[in-house]
Amino acid sequence: MDEKPGDVLTIEELSAYLKIPKSTLYKLVREGKVPCQKIGRYWRFLKVAIDRWVEDLPAKSSTVQAGTHGDKKAEETSNGGVLSESDLAKDRRCP
Repeated sequence: MDEKPGDVLTIEELSAYLKIPKSTLYKLVREGKVPCQKIGRYWRFLKVAIDRWVEDLPAKSSTVQAGTHGDKKAEETSNGGVLSESDLAKDRRCP
């Protein structure tokens, strides 16, 4: 894909770009943890906002293993890479 500053991704394209299941992406959108915009009945994502959001994720959270900590973050990270809300509280979120 030729990248332009205004590139807009569909949920299918973003799922492929992030290499996560669409169901996980829908959950992140529903929880307001990913920068997005609903246009009519369709979710759209600005690629530059997604890139910034991914870069702002704490690196330590992606290495948490199930069973190494008794906290919710370790459990969620082991279940599809979903991070806690405090880890993702930087950009505009969609409810």
